[in-house]
Amino acid sequence: MPQTTYFVKECPTCGRKLQVRVEYLGREMVCNHCGGDFLAGDVQDVFTPNEEDCSDAILLRVDELIDKADNNLGKPK
Repeated sequence: MPQTTYFVKECPTCGRKLQVRVEYLGREMVCNHCGGDFLAGDVQDVFTPNEEDCSDAILLRVDELIDKADNNLGKPK
């Protein structure tokens, strides 16, 4: 059974922390709590890549998040 990987994104409108699937990186999302729109990304998104570089940047970030999640799975709680 495949495991879904999430990252935490703070809603820019209401400030609530939301779990977002890594598959949604780069997509427009709507906050479940306040209905505010935001782009699925994280605080490391310090620039807006051009359209040509967008896919590569998103895929690299997804790989980073998956590696981080895999590393955290082996750590004791």
